[in-house]
Parts: sequence; structure tokens; C-alpha cells
Amino acid sequence: MAKPPIQPRVLKGFRDILPETAIPRAEMLQSLVEVFQSFGFSPIETPALEYAEILLGKGSEETDKQMYRFADNGKRDVALRFDLTVPLARFAAMHIHEVGTPFRRYHVATVWRAEKPQRGRYREFAQCDFDIIGTTSAIADAEIITVMHRCFETLGVNCTIRFNHRALLSCALETIDASEQSVPVLRAIDKLEKAGEEAVTKELTSEAGLNEEQIARIFLFTQLSMNATSNSETISRLRDFFESAPAETLVKAEEALNQLELVLRVLSGSGIDDRSLNLDLSIARGLDYYTGIVFETMLDELPDIGSVCSGGRYDDLASLYTKQQLPGVGASVGLDRLLAGLEELGTLKAKQTTAEVLVAVLEEAHAHFGAEVSAKIRAAGIKVELYPQISKLSQQLKYADRKNIPLVVILGEQEFQSSTCTIKSMSSGEQDKDCSIEQTIALLNVRLGRPASLPDPDENGPDENELDE
Repeated sequence: MAKPPIQPRVLKGFRDILPETAIPRAEMLQSLVEVFQSFGFSPIETPALEYAEILLGKGSEETDKQMYRFADNGKRDVALRFDLTVPLARFAAMHIHEVGTPFRRYHVATVWRAEKPQRGRYREFAQCDFDIIGTTSAIADAEIITVMHRCFETLGVNCTIRFNHRALLSCALETIDASEQSVPVLRAIDKLEKAGEEAVTKELTSEAGLNEEQIARIFLFTQLSMNATSNSETISRLRDFFESAPAETLVKAEEALNQLELVLRVLSGSGIDDRSLNLDLSIARGLDYYTGIVFETMLDELPDIGSVCSGGRYDDLASLYTKQQLPGVGASVGLDRLLAGLEELGTLKAKQTTAEVLVAVLEEAHAHFGAEVSAKIRAAGIKVELYPQISKLSQQLKYADRKNIPLVVILGEQEFQSSTCTIKSMSSGEQDKDCSIEQTIALLNVRLGRPASLPDPDENGPDENELDE
């Protein structure tokens, strides 16, 4: 008796990615990597699987609960990474003597969190991280924000980078004698935008044990940036807020404010002004390892999908693995959430193939000619798909139309005999006949909106005359 077929399915929170999404995803990723490299960041890779003790207790209680953790065949306690920052801290502790400081790295890889799936959130997703390790200077923080801005500028995405300083939050807690409750308070504040004041008030009461007066003071602090005409005005309001604070608190607050002012000056030098930046005092970031400036990036047209790029400074994280001081600052582009947002906005250009040109061969006896033409066009830097079987021209054109391939090079008996090509534009139906291979490449480039100039044949493949042989 034959076994019933296995039901094809994927786990909740996981997904297959079809070409129409995978292609723009890969193009977006390539653009991000080019930005990272333009700022001097070097790639690294770390294992997907780590000893559980490396990851546990580094993010938050929530991330610990969401971790995919199990005993492997050797009965070792292991877990899948939930982000790329904690593995970086372990990496730095092991390899900093080899890479030196300051060290700039980028890492693009998959991470896993068993959180509740929702719009733009998956249990398996890609992160694109970029970090600077080995300096406490706020210049490095400004550099990370500059990379963030450049990434979204390159992608043509409208967004606002919101930032804050964890030390200012800590100083605000000192003014209400709530320093010991900093972890639950920061976690609650981090939910302010999504959950609202009422829900956060309940959490501040139940989890942090704050009274009404303390909670009111916290909300007063987070609202200092509301309706400010500039980031400088928010900084001025903060100085007024801490004016009556204890001397020690005032010193720490002033140090944080000076760092923010340095960041803004450096960003201004890079051509980034207040139109793209928002000093938002409600930004806390829920992960426990952040110690200084933190930042989040929202899509201007779809803010409720959440942050599509976030990060901050973590000066103490590597100290969990080494006695050497290895302060760091970095951010992560949430590629899959960003893609989900662009899909929802209708700005993602879906593609089913990377090919720009389809080569259509009409006779099996001419298959080698089709391969030669394809190779020559491809050597000129044009993406080519050779139709992999002999079919009627109408069928091959229908295929090109379905795949949104804009141009078709047709090779029939006449083309084979004369060693020429016919070019058909799928959008207009216009055809160029009796084109030499050199003319074909030039015309294809023109149709694709590129310069018609040709590369040196000696560097890019066989001479065109070889097609006649």
C-alpha cells in the first residue's frame, strides 16, 4: 500500500520567499553591502549555533524566552542566535588581537526568535548589522547614524532616525530615586509608543513599583522632546529639566548632552540635518546591553510597522567574555521587515527573474548559436537567459511577458545563416532586424537605458567573428 504524500507546509512564523520578493531582496542587500563597504566596514561571519550561555541573559528576559534552545547530539546546551550583536561581542573577545581596534565590521545573516508572528515580524529573519568596536568616542556613534542615513538614502526610502541617550534616562530615574528599578522602567518605556501611557503606567506600577508622582515625572521627561522645533531645543529643555538635580546626576547628564551635541555637529558635517533626525526621549530600546546613545528608524509613510533599523552603544557587553575593555556601537537593518513595509506601501518592484534579455532559439540545430550569442551578450554585462528548450516563438514570447523580461533576441533560420540577431521590445513590440552581434549589444544597452559603448572584446569573451565559424 502506497504511503500518503507528505503534506507540504512550513512552521508558523517561517516562510518561503518567492523570486518576486527574493530578487528585490537580494538587490537591496547588495546596495546595503556597498554602503557598508564605502564606509570601510569589513565582513565577518559567526556560527548560527552558539553555546546557550553565550546568548542567555544578554538581551532581555523576553529574548531569553524567545530563544530556540536545545541539547544537541553531544548533549551540549546550545541555542540559535537571536541577534548578531551578542555573537559579535563573543567574536571580539576571541579575535580582537587579530583584527585590532577600532574595528569596523558588517555581518548579514539569519537570526531566530520564537516571538508571536505579526505584520512584518517573522521567527526567522535576516539582519544586516554594522558596528564599530574599540572606541567610546561619540564620533563613532555619529558614524553609525551616518551609515543608517546613507543606507536609506541609497534605497530611496523616506524615514526618520530617532535617537536618545540611555544615560539621560538613568539620570531621570536618579531624580525620582528609582535607579534600582532601571531595567523594568526602561522596558516599560520602550513600549510607550505601541502600548500607550495607560498600559505603560500599569507596568511601571506593577513591575517597577513606581508611585504616581514618580510615573508623572517619567512621563514629563519623555515628553520634553514633543513639539520641539529642533534637536537643539530639546537639549536646552533637558538642561532645564536636570538643573535642580543632585550634583553627581547633573554631571552625568551634562556629559550625555555634550555627547549628543558632538553627534549632531558631526552629522551636520556629513550633510545630515534635523529634517532626518529626531531626538526622541521616549526611545529606550528594550535590550539590556545598551549603555549610551540608542536609535531607531521608522518609515515615514508606515510608522506603525515598527523600527526597520535600530541599535545603540553597548560599552560593557564584551566584558562578559573578556577582561579587555571593548566598547562598541552599532545598528541593524531589519531587511525582512523593511521589505514587508515596502510591499505594503506598493513601492517594492516585484521581479520573477534577474534576466534583462531572453534569447529565443527556434531550431535545435541552432542551439549552439544561441549559446554563443548569449555568452557574448552576457560578457558585455547584460543579464541573459537562454530559453532552455525549443518551442514556438509565441510560447517563448509569452514566457518573456510573464517574467517581465523587457527584451527578446530572436534567432531563427535567417539569423543563423547571416550570423545576425533580431531584437524585440516586449513593451512596444518594436523589432530591430539584421543586427550584428556588436549592433545587438549596443542596441540592447540603449533599450536598457545604458551607454551603447562596448567593452574590449579581448577582455570580455570571444571575438564577434567567432560566431561566424
